[in-house]
This record gives sequence, structure tokens and C-alpha cells, in this order.
Amino acid sequence: MDLQLLVGLGNPGDRYAGTRHNVGFMALERLASGASASFQNQNRLHGLMAEVGSGSSRLRLLMPQTFMNDSGRSIRAALDWYRLDPSQLLVIVDDMDLPLGRLRLRAEGSAGGHNGLRSTIQHLGRQDFPRLRIGIGAPAADPVARRERTVGHVLGRFSPAERPVLEAVLDEVVAGIDLIRRQGIERAGNRLNGFRVAAPIGSP
Repeated sequence: MDLQLLVGLGNPGDRYAGTRHNVGFMALERLASGASASFQNQNRLHGLMAEVGSGSSRLRLLMPQTFMNDSGRSIRAALDWYRLDPSQLLVIVDDMDLPLGRLRLRAEGSAGGHNGLRSTIQHLGRQDFPRLRIGIGAPAADPVARRERTVGHVLGRFSPAERPVLEAVLDEVVAGIDLIRRQGIERAGNRLNGFRVAAPIGSP
């Protein structure tokens, strides 16, 4: 896969730092930290941008600062500015339908109820772009209770007991990105989609 642009979805500002909805940001921050790269504000892209690697191995990391529901505006701007095709993009996003400790890599698909993906699909005019979903668990199994507790859940932070699982997941995401670049979506998916770390008892 000719992966050129990696986008983590989340909400900007200290208020939302470390929340479940920002796990896409966390993945990019983990990758940038490992490469000693730093994020810089790019007004024309409506986001924070860092670069890791150089030459043909260079990978751009984008954290939209538009708030989750308008993520697509930043992604569209970045694709246009760097003259990239959506097939060269990977969006990293949280997923309530997956338990904490699970990942799901797909080459395309619907928004699945996620406002950040919905915005991206709207701005790109297509849904055939790769995405990596990071499980954050659901607040309840009952549909009514789930709807009532969704906002508090996604804007809540991981508990101390969940942190070791989250750390293992973020490490796997970083390793998975390298695998995607070397072996492509399908082969990388065999590993990432089979990845499992048991969440602590009581975790969503």
C-alpha cells in the first residue's frame, strides 16, 4: 500500500485529551514520539501535522483540529494540498462496537454511526478509503441505555485498570502501520483483525 497520509480522529484541546474518542490522536502521538517527530499547526489543513521518515518512506501524520463532526474538512484539505488519492490515506478512529483490546482494519466501508467517518465520507464523496478502528467498548448492551450513556462514555477517560490494555493496543497500531506499508491492507489485516488483549473485568 502506498500509504502517504495517516489521520487520527479526535477533538482538539486539553478538555478532550486522553478521552476514548481521542484514541486516534493517541495512536499518532505514539507513532510521532517513537520517531522523535513533533506536531505543528497547519492552518491551511485545519489540523496539526507531523512527518516521520524521509524521501519515499515519508509518512505524514494529521490530527484534524475541526472537532470530530467536521473531520472531513481537514482530511479533504490535506489530500488536495499534497495531491493524494484517498487510497493513500488511512484513518484511525475509535469504535464502540469493538471491545477494548480489539482492532479492525478495512479497505472501505460505511460510517458505522461514527460522526468523524461520516464527515470524511461526505467531504471525499466516497467511502472506499482505508480505516483502522480501535475498540473502546460500549457503555451498555441495552440499546436505550447505550444511547443515553454514549456521550459520557466517548468523552470519558480510560480507567487506570484499562491503561495497560490501551498501551498494548497503541503499540500494536504502530507495528500495524509498518506492516500495512510493507505488506498491504489484506495481509496486515490478518494480524490486526486477529489481535486481542483481554480488557479488565468491568470494562465496557
